[in-house]
Amino acid sequence: MRLFAGVLPPPSVAAELGRAVDQLEDLPGASALKWTGRPGWHLTLAFYGEVRQEPADPVPELIRRLALAARRTPPFTLALRGAGVFGGRSLWADVAGDTGALARLSDGAQEAARGAGLPMGEHRRFRPHLSLARDRAGDFDFGPYVDAMAGFRGAEWEVGEVALVRSDLSGGGGGVGARARYEVVAALALGGGG
Repeated sequence: MRLFAGVLPPPSVAAELGRAVDQLEDLPGASALKWTGRPGWHLTLAFYGEVRQEPADPVPELIRRLALAARRTPPFTLALRGAGVFGGRSLWADVAGDTGALARLSDGAQEAARGAGLPMGEHRRFRPHLSLARDRAGDFDFGPYVDAMAGFRGAEWEVGEVALVRSDLSGGGGGVGARARYEVVAALALGGGG
């Protein structure tokens, strides 16, 4: 099963972002992009990839360790602001607020995986973002989209939990343009305790 740890924005924040994305989807060229599914919008903390459950299932230990990392993190505030691009391939909503706490939570989510015996590969610099759209060719001009999102200022919300999420890439049929489906395996409360 494919797993990742993430922060899920509350429905009101997702709805607010959705109204901004509706306007982006009306821009020239938008139909050529693969837009992310709104029910699955999230901020990825750590991507675990395909997690084999045999011969021994590492998921219970991953949840235990992820819960410890969450309990060591006090709740904190985030907001979605503006947009950016990764290498001409991916448009994303930017994140403001206590991104330092979010980065520390990401570190904890990665350490939880290593402690549970999951290979994590090389450590990349954490860049908080919420993916909105992708271009497979990698040469799309996202400039007008970033400009259109420049004034977007989403409401602040308090992050109170980290989610362990299963992603199903078959997306209800797996055809061209199908979107991933997400299922929360565990929701782990932030606590701020030792």
